Amino acid sequence: MELEYACAALEAVLFAAGEPMETDRLAEALGMTAAEIESAAHTLEIALEASHSGLQLLQLGASWQLTTRADFAEQIRAALEVKRNTPLSNAAMEALTIIAYNQPVTKGFVERVRGVDSGSVVNTLVERGLLEEAGRIEVPGRPVTYRTTPHFLRTFGLQSLGDLPPLPTDSEQDLFELQTEDGEDIPDEPETVQELDNLETIETAEAETD
Repeated sequence: MELEYACAALEAVLFAAGEPMETDRLAEALGMTAAEIESAAHTLEIALEASHSGLQLLQLGASWQLTTRADFAEQIRAALEVKRNTPLSNAAMEALTIIAYNQPVTKGFVERVRGVDSGSVVNTLVERGLLEEAGRIEVPGRPVTYRTTPHFLRTFGLQSLGDLPPLPTDSEQDLFELQTEDGEDIPDEPETVQELDNLETIETAEAETD
């Protein structure tokens, strides 16, 4: 495959993907070797820079991603009418924390820990790219499990899940302890993040109860 055509094919695939793609996956899709992908990627990177393109090619470990340049962030926001980053609600932060420390888990797991319906909150986190489906549990109803995404790591400045801060001890403030604007404590729900040793058994019992 000619280098020029390989660069164009690589650019098209990465543009359509909209997310990082591993070198081996790109090689398989384009019928090229990993070395050829590396060569085409570096050539494309230089070409985009030389043409002052609004796009840039980033290497993320063993993956490649085509992104817009930070210089045009304001124009992109204006064109797409994207709202500025909206802080996550307390409910969303609770659900995200539960899933981050216990993943992969189901919506039912999150609801048992929080004590309230959490379906819409989890759906919102999925829409914002912080969570993704992680498969299904082989129990009646086959509930979907969720886990955090690479976007979650980038958003919170983490290199890996191993960088998550340790859970608080009994002597420390609870993760879910909230306060009103007047400074009054809001009762915790629940007091701690529960660790369930046998999620599959609990999901089965829950399905049978339903």
